[in-house]
Amino acid sequence: MAQAQLKLFSPHDEAQCYLDSSRQGFFSILVAPSLSSAKRQQSYRLAEMPTVLSGLDKTRDTWLSQAEFFRPNRRVVNLARIGLLFADIDSYRQDWAQGRSPERLATDVLFFCREEGLPPPSILVFSGRGLQAKWLIEGALPRQALPRWNACQRALVDRLAFAGADPAARDASRVLRLINTVNTKSGEICRVVHVEPGEDGQPIRYGFEWLAETLLPIGRWDLESKKKARKASSELKLVPGYHTGNLRPLNGRQLAWSRLEDLRLLAELRGGVHEGERMLHLFWRLNFLLLSGATHSGGMFHEAVALARELDPSWGYSSSDLTTLYRKAQAYEAGERVEFNGKQFAPLYTPRNATLISIFGITDQEQRSLSTVISQEMALERRRERDRKRDEARRRAVGEVDRQTYIEVAQNKKAQALVLRAQGLTVRAIAARLGISKTAAADYVAGG
Repeated sequence: MAQAQLKLFSPHDEAQCYLDSSRQGFFSILVAPSLSSAKRQQSYRLAEMPTVLSGLDKTRDTWLSQAEFFRPNRRVVNLARIGLLFADIDSYRQDWAQGRSPERLATDVLFFCREEGLPPPSILVFSGRGLQAKWLIEGALPRQALPRWNACQRALVDRLAFAGADPAARDASRVLRLINTVNTKSGEICRVVHVEPGEDGQPIRYGFEWLAETLLPIGRWDLESKKKARKASSELKLVPGYHTGNLRPLNGRQLAWSRLEDLRLLAELRGGVHEGERMLHLFWRLNFLLLSGATHSGGMFHEAVALARELDPSWGYSSSDLTTLYRKAQAYEAGERVEFNGKQFAPLYTPRNATLISIFGITDQEQRSLSTVISQEMALERRRERDRKRDEARRRAVGEVDRQTYIEVAQNKKAQALVLRAQGLTVRAIAARLGISKTAAADYVAGG
């Protein structure tokens, strides 16, 4: 896009590409008043974004959250939606980038993307020393999609690692430099240096599933094909050591995230968490948050603060109670495995549903509101209900009617048969008039 067009990008224009000021929720601003002072963070309602961004001091280092949150706190446990994938490319650390202008760096990154089979970023932002590459998504992803988003983020950053993509800057709670503000380390102004236009002339947006198909070793459609193939197979084989590439880790992370959500919902169903159960909830929520890949040991205690406030804003828990979990998280990130009964498990806790139901005393009524922490009996009940609905939909598709409709139709035809009989029509004539068998017509008349 021409330089004249790039100048039209204000901080709000760029932010509005992935943060929507018309929605409910919050965004965060991080400001460093000076090189020697500590950074200060403030969260605002999305509706306030135009006013807030226009009133910032452009001479200060300023960062903006890339996601929306349902609480005024940008911890990943408070994520509401996210509308992009991104890579923070520290090109200033790379030999290939030395002495090149921001526009030339953008051209090089576009070349790297083509070489890696990646679509061009929707927006490239010069951060004052490096580049921020952003791939805008068609519609914001809800928090439920975070594990799959995380998998795409990891894959994207890994693919661009050779170019200087920062592996530590890939979480959903990340802040990136705000355009039109200064990077005091270099004295340069952060600005948009490339826009990949879409059909409407705006920055191009990509379907998330298409991006996932491009980035992940096994895409969703491949998984569906594999499921169908397994169902069609009459023989089931267990192959020791078999690994399904991206399938197992992704499913495991999704399960962990869903269990975290179930524990949060359980607290809502109960009207809160009693004093003696707060650490129990905090411990298990953090465990599943770490297993989901949404955070890591380095961010664990920050997420713990947000989760503790959610349980009770006045609770002064001891972080020393989480040191064992912290060590397990570090072992998990180092790829260590725990062997038990000849099987290998992650160092973090991976309990059965029955264990969680027992620990938290979850009733059958509560389980009906949960998505994953349910008993085998509840799972069977849900499976039967799904099968019933599927069979019902199949019958409707071939023209069959439900029992209530059948009864209503039969009663209507009986009433019509009685009227025709009173008019003197024979059983044969009634059957022909109503399009029913003579036996049915005789039964209707006799029953009158």
